[in-house]
Amino acid sequence: MKVSIERSALLKAMSQAQSVVERRNTIPILANVLIEAEGSTVSLRATDLDIEVVDKVPGMVERAGATTVGAHTLHEIVRKLPDGAIVELGDDGTTGRLEITAGRSNFSLATLPKEDFPVMATSDYDCNFTAKAAVLRRLFDKSKFAISTEETRYYLNGVYMHASERDGQQVLRCVATDGHRLARIDADLPVGAEELPGVIVPRKTVGELGKLLNDDDMDIAVSVSETKIRFATPDITLTSKVIDGSFPDYTRVIPQGNTRKLEVDAAEFARAVDRVSTVSSERSRAVKLSLDEDRLVLSVNAPDAGAAEEELAVAYGDEHLEIGFNAKYLLEISGQVDRENAVFLFNAAGDPTLMREGNDETAVYVVMPMRV
Repeated sequence: MKVSIERSALLKAMSQAQSVVERRNTIPILANVLIEAEGSTVSLRATDLDIEVVDKVPGMVERAGATTVGAHTLHEIVRKLPDGAIVELGDDGTTGRLEITAGRSNFSLATLPKEDFPVMATSDYDCNFTAKAAVLRRLFDKSKFAISTEETRYYLNGVYMHASERDGQQVLRCVATDGHRLARIDADLPVGAEELPGVIVPRKTVGELGKLLNDDDMDIAVSVSETKIRFATPDITLTSKVIDGSFPDYTRVIPQGNTRKLEVDAAEFARAVDRVSTVSSERSRAVKLSLDEDRLVLSVNAPDAGAAEEELAVAYGDEHLEIGFNAKYLLEISGQVDRENAVFLFNAAGDPTLMREGNDETAVYVVMPMRV
């Protein structure tokens, strides 16, 4: 194999590949990236056996071929090369080394046989549809903060994507929850997604997917089976196993009868929560909200550290209410608001609270209160 690739194209592909590869591996080949050169394209494939990413970059292929080399080492080399450099990769198949040349820099890396590299088995996908990158990014970005990190409840360690219905309209929906907070985000259902089986997309896959979705107008081809999900652009294909488990019935958690309505400037509210929570003990980080007509007082009382209080002008017309929340949860939920105002709907101090972005029903958040 002998091929020349522009440094920036190779760096972008290697960044995606090396982030899939785990730092610690009991199987040496999984630390490598499979480089295949043919025609005028070089494809780089990386896997951790649960996720596989294939990135195609244009290159000048003098001699077709394939080899595998340490993903993190190659990424570091390419990252440190000067902008605009042309990187030459050469492997004659006999030395067990990949020669890398760029300008006056030369590197020689150990390789492993390409035959040992595991390729994820292809799946028969029951459902295929296309969605804009901006739509998918909104669905996953706004829900991922609520993914559980508790390994015992493995079925909550991802985002549940499925076809659903809201107000008689069919929607593509992403839901995530950790039992303390919940995010439910909707988008118009793409053509072909009507038969979408509900799948739980793992946390790591959601993180990797973000790198595919940086061009708002890009069409992303999504294919789903009961065990796998695939996201593809013309240049990158990301295939992942889905979590084998049943996502709980989240509709029971979303309160329907919350009538006490608070409307507040989302950015101002987040900054105030951040300020008053500075004095609270790290363990609980509880913030108390005291609501009276058009007035909100945020307070923290940490006996060993101190106390803090801040008043905000808000729109609130119901009776007096005192309710406490974990400051981190409030910050994360208010950080999702793209519009100016956040709308909180309360029932009583011990009941779950609903949060929306203005009048937008497509993004709904639920947060459980704390005793303060």
